[in-house]
Amino acid sequence: MVTQRRSSAVQDIDPQEEVSPARYSITAYGADYPVDGLVKRLRGGDIVIPTFDPDVPVDDQHKGYQRQFIWTKTQCDRFIDSLLLGFPVPGIFLVKRDDGKLLVLDGQQRLRTLLGFYTGMLRGKPFELERVQSKYQGKSYKTLDSDDRRRLDDSIIHATIVRQDEPSDDQSSIYLIFERLNTGGTALHPQEIRVALHREGLIPLLRNLNEYPSWRKLYGKKSPRLKDQELILRFFALLYWSKQYARPMKDFLNRYLDKNEQFALQEEEQLKTIFTKTSKTIASTIGSRAFRLKNAVNAAVLDSVTVGVANRLLSKEAPPNKTRIKKAYRSLLSKSKYLGAVTRATADEESVRRRLNLATKAFAKT
Repeated sequence: MVTQRRSSAVQDIDPQEEVSPARYSITAYGADYPVDGLVKRLRGGDIVIPTFDPDVPVDDQHKGYQRQFIWTKTQCDRFIDSLLLGFPVPGIFLVKRDDGKLLVLDGQQRLRTLLGFYTGMLRGKPFELERVQSKYQGKSYKTLDSDDRRRLDDSIIHATIVRQDEPSDDQSSIYLIFERLNTGGTALHPQEIRVALHREGLIPLLRNLNEYPSWRKLYGKKSPRLKDQELILRFFALLYWSKQYARPMKDFLNRYLDKNEQFALQEEEQLKTIFTKTSKTIASTIGSRAFRLKNAVNAAVLDSVTVGVANRLLSKEAPPNKTRIKKAYRSLLSKSKYLGAVTRATADEESVRRRLNLATKAFAKT
């Protein structure tokens, strides 16, 4: 018998179409950095290159995280060649964090190329110039003539540095800047940006929980754009913070993550326990198609069913009856008000409240 892998497609609101209200005070200023100063800051971790995929390995040469390095060797060579020849190069875009470190918003490929040339290694191979002026061919940073090395060290790269002044308790404008700066390529998904901005605490927990067998049975194969991890975050946010909900959904999740990044709202073990219990209960009672009205996972069904079952598990009553859970699920999907709340305007405040309330009431009787 051949086992078919179900699609990881998700029926949900398009985050690119959600308009976030403008409510920011941002300071931006320019700074000129010599190349050797940039490399020194990269090595010391004072400039952090983010990743948008937690599965990308971090090499020993780099203290930060990075997105997939996509430049070809020829592009890397020509960038170093341009600096050696004194040509102007595009600037970089940095954001100043509360801890004083600078996060790279734009310019990752250039900075990784510089770091590779100065360390002598690029993608695990010695970095020697090839497709460049004849006088530089075969040269590494260490074997450059002293005058050329000094010229490279003293080359200037302009940086635009931004800092969010208000609101002071989240990074909402930085999410938007990431989106806007990325318009020239494949648009970043919200969870990829969250992974870039939050390196510790809740984000690694989401990644670990995403491996849980019952969750994988319910969701299907892993999402290459981290949608499955986002839906775990959404479950936590709507379970514990639904009274704070206001659209757009992506901003609501950003605000919850900012508040609970280091488990200030709920402890790590608390989140882990309720997620695993909820996933296991749904998988063993309702089954693998619990979140699917048709073929794709319906995110609104997912968030409401998980919150409803979780609230039942958090109650102090006896463990729920498995047969009653499945019966309650079938009854829930027969209600026109519930179906409307999971198929139309699913991010509207009223739709979110309605489906959460209906699901919680349905599973409370199990």
